[in-house]
Amino acid sequence: MRLPPGLSFRTKGQLAIDLLGEVLADGIGLDFACGDEVYGSCTRLREYLEARGQAYVLRVPSNFYLTAARGVRLTCKQAAATLLAARRGWEVRSAGRGAKGQRWYAWAWLATASPRHYLLIRRHLATGELAFHYCFVPAGQPASLSRLVRAAGCRWPVEEDFRSGKGCFGLDQSQVRLYHAIARHTVLVMAALAVCAVTAALLRRRTDTRAPAPIRPDQPPPADPGMIPLTVPETAGLLAHPPPPGASRHWLAWRRRHQALSAWYHHRTRLARDGKIVLLS
Repeated sequence: MRLPPGLSFRTKGQLAIDLLGEVLADGIGLDFACGDEVYGSCTRLREYLEARGQAYVLRVPSNFYLTAARGVRLTCKQAAATLLAARRGWEVRSAGRGAKGQRWYAWAWLATASPRHYLLIRRHLATGELAFHYCFVPAGQPASLSRLVRAAGCRWPVEEDFRSGKGCFGLDQSQVRLYHAIARHTVLVMAALAVCAVTAALLRRRTDTRAPAPIRPDQPPPADPGMIPLTVPETAGLLAHPPPPGASRHWLAWRRRHQALSAWYHHRTRLARDGKIVLLS
């Protein structure tokens, strides 16, 4: 692969430490550092963040061990089983707005033997699937369930960006074999994704003509649903191959209008369910 002579092997946790070191050295402040189980299981990464007073919410596996406030050592799965058996401590909260409305989950958090560490547990309302987050909040910062839930929910847009980069821009679809070719492909794809994302964001207000969202489950549909704003994939297509006047432009407008109407019906369907969820919380 013609690797550079000075290149050394680095785990994902070590790479994260390198990247965070550059960010913090530039004076960029982070509210929370978030990551999946690969990073939550990295002890060196957690120690690095704690030594610098950086709050984090990191996913951990179900067999991750922690020491509870009473000095009892147990896994995340055992802690969740205790809460489920007691049927207390759970609150229904939204992890943020997604593509189909609010992302509702049941949440619970436990204090550990350390005064600044917490275990945040997320439970899917329909399937009961559990997800665990090991959290650190440095001294002087408020520790609340709302802050931790908001931080945990911020990972969803990042996952969407990865999916968009892979599916629409071919981030993982190269057939190169040399180190420099892989690096060039990655940089060019990320640059193209950034250009299209910024362009779509700048055009959002000009291209978003959707009708107001429904407010009642029995509300009739609007006469004109409008059109959704240009998405990142559509922006990429327009920048790469501008459509000629005629069929292509008509098809793009019809699709955006159809998606706006579908989204309106989807939000109306969710109103009844969201009302029940709010009552549960």
